[in-house]
Amino acid sequence: MKTSLSVLSKKYLEKEGYVVEKVEYFNFFAKRRIDLLGVGDLLILDGKENTMVQVTSRGNLSTRIAKAKESDKLKLWLKAGGKMKFHGWDKYKGRWRLKEVWG
Repeated sequence: MKTSLSVLSKKYLEKEGYVVEKVEYFNFFAKRRIDLLGVGDLLILDGKENTMVQVTSRGNLSTRIAKAKESDKLKLWLKAGGKMKFHGWDKYKGRWRLKEVWG
């Protein structure tokens, strides 16, 4: 069974005390996943700030960060006080590990 990276991030963030909502969905007509504002898979809330999270493989992390930084929608989100973080997952010695980067 393949492990969903978004599920790993959701569980990790909930353990950290956040309220987590999945904001990405699959568009059956376009046959592809659609992210919130083109960059967010999860939305996390803690009562103080709103943060979008892009979840990907660790090897694809730098590509996702570069793509997000070009997004005009993300720039508006950040200007309005929203935060952005990136989760990159890989397996190391049989265990999942996370690299977390603030954007």
